[in-house]
Amino acid sequence: MRSPLNLLSVEEYLKLEQDAEIRHEYLAGQLYAMAGASEAHNLIVTNLIAILRPHLRGSSCRAFVSDMKVKVKTQKADIFYYPDLLVTCDPNDTKKYFKINPNLIVEVLSESTETTDRREKRINYQTIENLQEYVLISQDEIKLEIYRKDNKGNWTVETLGKYDNLALDSVGLTLTMADIYEDVFTL
Repeated sequence: MRSPLNLLSVEEYLKLEQDAEIRHEYLAGQLYAMAGASEAHNLIVTNLIAILRPHLRGSSCRAFVSDMKVKVKTQKADIFYYPDLLVTCDPNDTKKYFKINPNLIVEVLSESTETTDRREKRINYQTIENLQEYVLISQDEIKLEIYRKDNKGNWTVETLGKYDNLALDSVGLTLTMADIYEDVFTL
């Protein structure tokens, strides 16, 4: 039964999303349609998954791309986002259509999503207990930010550029910018 404000329950959302032609993120009963991605965006995500998948083989970690949701439970609401890439190393994180305990989340920034990715999503993702790293990657220039949680639970941010390497401590992998931006920019 719907609430008086026509908000969808989590169950209604998950059922609706299984057959939807357009993906939607879910925030406290409201749906937000997802926009399509650019060529650069797709290449960056493809480059990352092409390296991550074989790197994780044989471990308890699994990598997923943009069709896998992450559920965030805040004090006020249930939220479901579609990150561009996520890795979960929790063997109990076995839900079929969403994950709840990712170690790593990556978002490729676009003009339409950058503010949400930097603010709302970052704040909500950082409430996930297992999350160790949140990476924001520019598709317009060779630049990224990595937010890391230290052993005391505090978050720090580091900005990386053209000549830096990205150390993903959560999965024990170091990437060069050439790895990330292959076929997007010439380094």
